Amino acid sequence: MLKYLRSTAAWRPSIWTTLAFAIGSALAFLIVYVLVAQGIRERSDTWLVGEAEVLSQVARETPRDNLYHRIVEEVAELATQEVPDERNSRGQRLNSVFFLQTERDNSAPLWVGPGPKEPFQSALKKMTFVPGVPRSVPVTGWKEPFRVVVSRAEQGGTTYLGLSDRGALRLLHGLIDRFLEVWGGMVVFGFLISYLSARRTLLRVERITETVARIGSRDLAERLPDAGGCDEIARLASTFNHMLDRIQASVNQLRTVTGAVAHDLKSPVTSIRGSLEVALSDGDSGAWRESVAEAVEGLDRLSQLLNTTLDLAEAEAGALNLSRERLDFSRTLRQIVELYEPAFADRRHQLDLHLQDHVMIDADRALLTRTLSNLLENELNHLPPGCTIEILLQSGDGAAELVVADNGPGFPPDIRNRAFERFVKGKQSPGHGLGLAFVDAVVQAHGGNVKIIDQPNHGAVITVSLPILQPA
Repeated sequence: MLKYLRSTAAWRPSIWTTLAFAIGSALAFLIVYVLVAQGIRERSDTWLVGEAEVLSQVARETPRDNLYHRIVEEVAELATQEVPDERNSRGQRLNSVFFLQTERDNSAPLWVGPGPKEPFQSALKKMTFVPGVPRSVPVTGWKEPFRVVVSRAEQGGTTYLGLSDRGALRLLHGLIDRFLEVWGGMVVFGFLISYLSARRTLLRVERITETVARIGSRDLAERLPDAGGCDEIARLASTFNHMLDRIQASVNQLRTVTGAVAHDLKSPVTSIRGSLEVALSDGDSGAWRESVAEAVEGLDRLSQLLNTTLDLAEAEAGALNLSRERLDFSRTLRQIVELYEPAFADRRHQLDLHLQDHVMIDADRALLTRTLSNLLENELNHLPPGCTIEILLQSGDGAAELVVADNGPGFPPDIRNRAFERFVKGKQSPGHGLGLAFVDAVVQAHGGNVKIIDQPNHGAVITVSLPILQPA
């Protein structure tokens, strides 16, 4: 049993719910019990005060002759008959009433009541009464006290009228017994209902757990069953399915990337191996040096490919480490363009610069330099000789906008909408398809965006937008 309870959490909310219900219902009954007991007590006290006043009036108006005691006694007996005749299982009367009248001259008192009057007289002498105010008086030989009210006669006598609460207490005790029976049944029934409801809800969670346990890195196609409805568990299942979709897409993309990286690494590794084999087999020192130089150049290309791939993966995962600093975008861009001017001149390209001065941004200098280099190398590698490249830099609306436009053939139709994806490149491209993907990842890491406007027969336009550094 203990092992089963540990295997499910349904009993925990059931216990707390049942405990809250039990305490709440017990408090409600306690309030009702107090109100009922108070009502019964007020009803008894009202009867006592009224009857005591009637008996006192009869005693005052009855002549003090030989029939006085007989008349008062009969009136007292009639008064005792007004109380409901409640009896126990043995036929004994529960609502006992007594009437006691004493005189100032200590003559024989008038007594109407159960049993001998001596225990009552002894108990009454020990108490102090206020006329017309009932008070509880314990009497020897009686388990329950009597509610007694006192009235004073004009001749100096005292009239006592008492009522035993045995009937009322018996009613209250019976009410408690029935409540405990009903209360116990309701608590047990409520626990079962609560447990079954919690268990039914947790079974849906258990099905989610079993499905998740079956999902592995090799098989991400399994999904949680549609629970239907719009409760929390249904939303959890839907959210989990969406998460699995994203994970599956990421894993598929990772497999594609690793496959593409492995494929692209074969060419430089093969080239390096061939260059080194030629160097080993050739005794000419000049050819040996040339082969080693080619191998070193291949290693540089391989290192650049790996670094770009890793940086790109970190950027897309949101883990790219940025060393931000205050940069003059115009000055940095001008320095990069000056480095590439000889290469553009060799291919007879014309560069038109329109740079706004002092465009300040908060960026990583090294990554921004590589980003600008990738944009310029993209123009060098894909434009035919004799093209015009226009580079425009301006600021406005809280952003620095860099526009690189050319009059070349533009992007091929098959990659026009996927130019920023990794390893996407044209058939004649000598690169690895990482340049624009790296540009997009770095720009997004800096809080900007990059887009391509392809103009058929008019070249392509690449627009990079970065947040500018607001003046202090």
